[in-house]
Amino acid sequence: MTRSRSVAAIVLAAGKGTRMKSDLHKVLHPIAGQPMLSHLLASVDTLAPEHKVVVVGAGREQVEPLVASQGGSVVVQDPQHGTAHAVLQARESLASFSGDILILYGDTPLVSTATMERMLARLNAADAPAVVVVASRPSDPAAYGRILADADGTIVKMVEHKDATEAEKAVDLCNSGLMAVRSEELWSLLDRVGNDNAAREYYLPDIVMLAASDGRRSAMIETGADEVAGINSRAELAAVEALWQQGRRARAMADGVSLVAPETVWFAFDTEIARDTRIEPNVVFGPGVRIGEGVRIRAFSHIEGASIGAGAEIGPYARLRPGAEIGEQAKVGNFVEVKKARLGKGAKVSHLSYIGDADVGASANVGAGTITCNYDGFLKYRTNIGAGAFIGSNSALVAPVSIGAGAMVAAGSVITRDVEADALAIARGAQEAKPGRAKRFREVMQARKGR
Repeated sequence: MTRSRSVAAIVLAAGKGTRMKSDLHKVLHPIAGQPMLSHLLASVDTLAPEHKVVVVGAGREQVEPLVASQGGSVVVQDPQHGTAHAVLQARESLASFSGDILILYGDTPLVSTATMERMLARLNAADAPAVVVVASRPSDPAAYGRILADADGTIVKMVEHKDATEAEKAVDLCNSGLMAVRSEELWSLLDRVGNDNAAREYYLPDIVMLAASDGRRSAMIETGADEVAGINSRAELAAVEALWQQGRRARAMADGVSLVAPETVWFAFDTEIARDTRIEPNVVFGPGVRIGEGVRIRAFSHIEGASIGAGAEIGPYARLRPGAEIGEQAKVGNFVEVKKARLGKGAKVSHLSYIGDADVGASANVGAGTITCNYDGFLKYRTNIGAGAFIGSNSALVAPVSIGAGAMVAAGSVITRDVEADALAIARGAQEAKPGRAKRFREVMQARKGR
């Protein structure tokens, strides 16, 4: 969308979040592995805003680093006298700004860039409304403020639930709190807001009726209730997480990814999956996962901070930790953990193994129960396994160590020195058999037991 006016965003995040019962600021609780505030700011960033101002109450020290990392600034509302008072705290930060201002909420993370674009487009329509308000129709209006509007979206009246009549409470069109206002009008309207209401607070929606008293019309646009769902409790956090996951699963399948049991697959905010990948039930993706085409992710696998090449197979019951790089056609099997390790094309680690801080060459085969002993209690060391090497079951590779290309390690070996290419390494105690010893042992023990 081409816009003729600059954009700024004010994000209200001064709520105390007492219902969360948490030492963590409410807007920092994660949705899909990312703080809910980051979700909202990322959507705002698509608009290329000139300013992003986040209004907080307590907990500035928690919120400010995140906001600064996303190019915004923080102001404090103290004391807290309502939403209109909260928006006023951003006036100094936006003193030199001229353009359109979006007023958003940090605990309403699912608001899309498309809806923000609609708000701005309506604000700059030919009839030039003074204020644009986002409305929705939640299944349970509960304590939402109500919007009375004409068929064309012109707002007749806005009223808070506490101050609404029974007839007004029967209206199902609710105020989400999201607004768009021109900077030339916002501050003067806010200065006129009073607190003659049941809560003795300065309500932001009052600017709509103040504009009306000046002969200015305001307008509403409507969106789905799910998009403007707010979060004030752990239960609501889980509900919004479920909404986000539902949308992400639908997008994955629309992009050509097969989900055998969609409701059991959990994505992170930045998961990337190419087409023709098949994901079995109960798979969890943490942040930082990139998956190529035609990959098979089998059931009960957990993947985070990993890249997986085309045609690879992962799981079931596999764990890929940050730094895992799985090459094309490689296989990571059941109960295998890979951390900060690279598997080359066609390499296999099929069963019950830990591969950490390692490079595994193309077509190498790592047997069941193998571990790379990468930590001495103080430092981490790497293991290098050459292309085409074969590591026998139940082997321990004590890093730093290198296994040459085409080399073989006999099952049960503890390898502490480098193995040259194409060599066979055996490092285990000699087997000794003592004829009849087991029988004599049983006879002695049975005699003792019978006493």
